[in-house]
Amino acid sequence: MDLYAQPYDPLYPVVCTDEKLVVLHADKRETVPVGPGHEELVDYEYQRIGTVNLFVTVEPLAGWRQTQITARRTKQDFARYLKWLADERYPDAIKIRLVDDNLNIHDVSVLYEVYAPTEARRLYQRFEVHHTPTHASWLNMAEIEIHELERNALSRRVPDQATLERRIQAHEQERNATKATIHWHFRTGDARIKMVRVYPKLVGSQEDSTDEPI
Repeated sequence: MDLYAQPYDPLYPVVCTDEKLVVLHADKRETVPVGPGHEELVDYEYQRIGTVNLFVTVEPLAGWRQTQITARRTKQDFARYLKWLADERYPDAIKIRLVDDNLNIHDVSVLYEVYAPTEARRLYQRFEVHHTPTHASWLNMAEIEIHELERNALSRRVPDQATLERRIQAHEQERNATKATIHWHFRTGDARIKMVRVYPKLVGSQEDSTDEPI
């Protein structure tokens, strides 16, 4: 929460990332147009084509987002994604402050599984990782962006990867053109109330003090 409250700094960008599994479905029958102002009639039967993974990235204060499509979601895929962030998206950043959840692949040490030690160490030092607490992945603003992606690009069946790419590109171009930002209102004070169970109770603190004689 303290990280989210800091002002925008292009040298220390706050970048939120998460994954989304997409199942590709093809219609068994063609959709039937009803007429102006009405949705198409879509048959409930479909053919399952397969799945793809989306690496969804959003920089909330800059109003920028980008989605990469991969066949799988592995440590190697995540390592290549980190290299893209470091060398192509943020080559001039001093430190990329990466927000993600506690999924097992979300560790920058995966760089050592793909790249030589010298290169892996160079990339490793570019990141400052912030994991959301266990069972609190909703604190990752990437989930907000995924919701927008689902609403705009994934609300209808996706028959193939080419269609998926076109929809995602249209979605990103529209939101990036307007620099759509995310205004985060949940602050540290709110967290101390809502998530009191995950905060350590300090023995001997003022809250524990009493005026009663022992």
